[in-house]
Amino acid sequence: MSQMLEILQKEKVVAIFRNIEDQYADQAAEALLAGGITMMEITMNTEGAAGMISRWRDKYGDQASIGAGTVLDLDMAKEAVAAGSQFLISPNLDEAVVDYGLKKGVSVWPGVMTPTEIVRAWKSGAEAVKVFPMGTLGWKYLAEIRAPLDKIPMMATGGVDLDNIADYFKAGVCAVGMGSKLVNLDWVRSGRFDLLTDKARQFAEAAKSL
Repeated sequence: MSQMLEILQKEKVVAIFRNIEDQYADQAAEALLAGGITMMEITMNTEGAAGMISRWRDKYGDQASIGAGTVLDLDMAKEAVAAGSQFLISPNLDEAVVDYGLKKGVSVWPGVMTPTEIVRAWKSGAEAVKVFPMGTLGWKYLAEIRAPLDKIPMMATGGVDLDNIADYFKAGVCAVGMGSKLVNLDWVRSGRFDLLTDKARQFAEAAKSL
């Protein structure tokens, strides 16, 4: 097991920063850190993503794990790793990205939905997978596919909230990816970083208690 997978299984929550403006990004990261969320994913379709990843590795590298999300292909993977990403997360499975991560020593957690995709990702060398979109599929779907595929670490992204996070962990996930429920851009843009910290604390405490 890689060090990053160990951290994922210990921390249990990945904060997803998508389309955040650069001017607010550092304050938002610091607000989440204050609430106990230490795994941060900046999606590659966010303007200036590579620059943010690089800056956060310098600023928060001793207290947070910084990775890239929405890594759709090999070119994006190369850009993210060059910026200092410690992990790569995708909505899709691209074996070239998994292979590149293996060669570079960077954890890759590809997006999958069906049992066939999950096993294919595992056989291609992915140490864990992201089951997506959970907002539509729901934790019961996850519980069903975990039964025969219980050896493959899975994180759930989409649809997770405080009222159902326990269901996802009972269904067998090792972690959850949290986007707008955690990184609320309305709060960010109105300077309510205290609300981000409160929400981060609630999710961190809920996940750690499970």
